[in-house]
Amino acid sequence: MAPEPPLLTMSGITKSFPGVRALDGVDLEVQAGEVHCLLGQNGAGKSTLIKVLAGAHPPDGGEITWRGDPVRLTSPIAAMRLGIATIYQELDLVEGLSVAENVFLGHEPTSAGFIVRTGAGRSAARSLLARLGHPEIDPGRPVGDLSAAQQQIVSMARALSHDVRLIVMDEPSAALDPDEVDNLFRIVDQLTADGVAVVYISHRLEEIRRIGDRVTVLKDGRAVAVGLPAADTPTRDIVAMMTGRDVAYVFPPRPEAPPSTAAEPVLRIEGLSRKGEFAPVDLELRPGEIVGLAGLVGSGRSEILETVYGARKATTGTVTVAGKRLRPGSVRAAVAAGIGLAPEERKAQALLMTESVTRNVSVSSLSRFSRGGWLDRGGERSAARQATRELQMRPDNPDAAVRTLSGGNQQKAVLARWLLRGCRVLLLDEPTRGVDVGARAELYAVIRRLADDGLAVLLVSSEVPEVLGLADRVLVLREGRVVHTAAARELDEHRVLDLVMEGSPTP
Repeated sequence: MAPEPPLLTMSGITKSFPGVRALDGVDLEVQAGEVHCLLGQNGAGKSTLIKVLAGAHPPDGGEITWRGDPVRLTSPIAAMRLGIATIYQELDLVEGLSVAENVFLGHEPTSAGFIVRTGAGRSAARSLLARLGHPEIDPGRPVGDLSAAQQQIVSMARALSHDVRLIVMDEPSAALDPDEVDNLFRIVDQLTADGVAVVYISHRLEEIRRIGDRVTVLKDGRAVAVGLPAADTPTRDIVAMMTGRDVAYVFPPRPEAPPSTAAEPVLRIEGLSRKGEFAPVDLELRPGEIVGLAGLVGSGRSEILETVYGARKATTGTVTVAGKRLRPGSVRAAVAAGIGLAPEERKAQALLMTESVTRNVSVSSLSRFSRGGWLDRGGERSAARQATRELQMRPDNPDAAVRTLSGGNQQKAVLARWLLRGCRVLLLDEPTRGVDVGARAELYAVIRRLADDGLAVLLVSSEVPEVLGLADRVLVLREGRVVHTAAARELDEHRVLDLVMEGSPTP
């Protein structure tokens, strides 16, 4: 008798977006009743691959087979009809509807073909919730009133309300406490015992050991390993596959002597926290010092920067700049005190893409060029040009639309904005994201030069070598907590990754 074909096979899947090849010939094979773990760093292609599987993104090339037969997943409905359900990290529930209405949204129990049977829907939802170990959730309760963990259970119930054969779970434990994680694993064990396959995405390698059968690793849109045994593949090997480098990092030399601890901190963070995002953090940052925050996506790195900047309001703690305590949750107060932020998504969050380089550089300092209600455009243009020349922006054209610049020069425009503003503390979130290899080295040199001139820099990057190569000191974050603090010279990439994936807080 011929062996059963895999439940799902994805072969040579490609997908491109303008300027980006997100998937480059990716393979994935999933057997019925297994937990197949999909691993990779941020930007590796995991999200794009699961959206192809969910029918949300049509692939540009490759083949998908389901139970041995070629299929085309042209929409989420087509995927669901096959028995493929996806539970995204950002749950797609309708908060104003009840639990039962969310569970059966789009396929409500009806009579006579059009009359919705509310009672039957609530009864069926109650049975599904009990199967998932949560009979206490009221099917008539609005979803918006539930906790994050309960909302996730509702998403699972919705998947099970179909004849599901494969469930994709994207970072399902990210918002759960340990007891809730244990219940999640119990649910997964039950699903696989019933023959349902689970594609499980997580950055927590200890979870992969507990629940995974096989592992596929993505890097830079390619599958660098397909179907490895989860229990027998060493953590160090998985980490190496996730982080293998294709480019060389060229960093400027650090000063021979680190900034003196006797110098007064320009930035002091004391007991700063945000509920559900990061635990209390203490940090002092001195003029001329670069401090890096290392950790995986979801570890609280970016959230700390945004809270310091005032874009998020702290639950506890204080931020002090040059001895002045800032008003929590106020960007205006942070900027006035001398804090600048270069955010991760600079095109969406920092740049005015259709405006000129001049306006992008001057936008945070326009009051400086205001004369009796009129804007001194000549003075604005001259000051912006001087700032961009200091950063060696090319081409040297202050009138060019910023959208026409390369990624590296767009980032320099953001840095020039804060240089013109005269900021004391520069917050950098993924400073070389979307920047080509040659421009990276230029940006590294710019950042070090700004620090050498007395600027204090707080840096976040998914690229561990980038943090270690630029920073003087490093705080390693795991699940919202600082688990280790050390001079960058005392750390290496594998040590940092061991800490962020399996470390424990420093006593």
